[in-house]
Amino acid sequence: MSDKNSKIYLFESAPVPKAVATLCIPTILSSLVTMLYNLADTFFVGELNNAVQNSGVTLAAPVILAFNAINNLFGVGTSSKMSRLMGSKEYDDVYRSSAFGFYCALLCSILFSIGCTVFKTPLMALLGVDQSTWDATDGYMFWTVTCGAVPAIMNVVMSYMVRAEGSALHASIGVMSGCVLNIILDPIFILPWGLNMGAAGAGLATFISNCVACLYFFVLLFVRRKSTFVCLNPAKITFKKNIVLDIFSVGIPASIQNLLNVTGMTVLNNYTAASGDPDAIAAMGISSKVAMMPMYVSSGLSQGIVPLISYNFSSKNFKRMKDALFFTIKISMSIIIFLSACMCIFSGSVVAIFLNDPDVVDYGSHFLRGLSIALPFLCFDFIGVAVFQACGMGRKSLIFAIMRKIVLEIPALVVLNMLFPLYGLAYAQFTAEVILAVAAGLVLMRMFKKDFV
Repeated sequence: MSDKNSKIYLFESAPVPKAVATLCIPTILSSLVTMLYNLADTFFVGELNNAVQNSGVTLAAPVILAFNAINNLFGVGTSSKMSRLMGSKEYDDVYRSSAFGFYCALLCSILFSIGCTVFKTPLMALLGVDQSTWDATDGYMFWTVTCGAVPAIMNVVMSYMVRAEGSALHASIGVMSGCVLNIILDPIFILPWGLNMGAAGAGLATFISNCVACLYFFVLLFVRRKSTFVCLNPAKITFKKNIVLDIFSVGIPASIQNLLNVTGMTVLNNYTAASGDPDAIAAMGISSKVAMMPMYVSSGLSQGIVPLISYNFSSKNFKRMKDALFFTIKISMSIIIFLSACMCIFSGSVVAIFLNDPDVVDYGSHFLRGLSIALPFLCFDFIGVAVFQACGMGRKSLIFAIMRKIVLEIPALVVLNMLFPLYGLAYAQFTAEVILAVAAGLVLMRMFKKDFV
């Protein structure tokens, strides 16, 4: 069976559990390794027992998260379009879509890097950086943003495109190669027995690792140039209305969703920083990153099934589409509920792994419990948004993004911080996600009763 035929078999004929496992397991593993790499920065910087250095990594997090605005615009948007075009057998447009997405992502990542560098001073003020945390944050951002925005963004965009054609394993290996290298390099660059660079060393390790991940994808696409649907030939760039509008109709809402996530994190960090306590800032950073573990699992499952949903939506095989979705919901909710329960029960011990300071552990245990109880609801919401993205329903994705941050979570941050100063911040996401999970369930039920029959 040729490589292209095997991909078609996976989407059209393979048993649903096998198809979901083939697409999702590598994506989950990739997400978990990505999570470990994010935690590695926090862990090894925490080994310095210097809350200021840890705060530098925490305060820079919204800018790093903002990379996903470009990742989602051209990664999610292009991959959804590619899978739907594969389902309708329009293969030439698949090539043209991937070329358009790749070069637009490259241009935007370059502009993002330049913009953050030129406007560094007002950006740092917006992030809540003060004189005590300036050097640590600046050192970390030099390597991760000024030097590292392009490789960080491009390796993720290419992984989305490779996953769109059913090659989830290769997509995950590319991402994981960079993450594993980052974990290896972190202690060498951060700790006193190595280069003793602190937060800046964490940034340098991240930069090198993302460059290696990009190199993996370029080699992969060169080796498979005769069989892959991912095209990096600039001559294939197209501005066909149906391709550009479809990519943006999914990508723009996904990008706005991420920008709103950045806004929410910035508000959260500013409220935490307003306490004037570096221990509280460090504790919130650790708790947020630990809570991302179930979130990455959920994201891996929901993003893993997007190509399968997109392909069968386009080919109008709605029964297979529904079977894949319901199977994924059962598996993902079981995993996330278990992980969330473990984090709630052992919250203090988990925080102590990263920074064993009594004040940080006290803050962090409260924060982590609040963040954990939101995760099962967030998982269901992720799956709902993944279905909207897979089917090209960008408007629904955008509505949910606006509801999550502007209508629900950010107002909840303000109100809960007034009622329960500092500690209430950790429960804002729970407030938002409960409402959104109910809304996602109602919308999906209506779609399957009316549209997918």
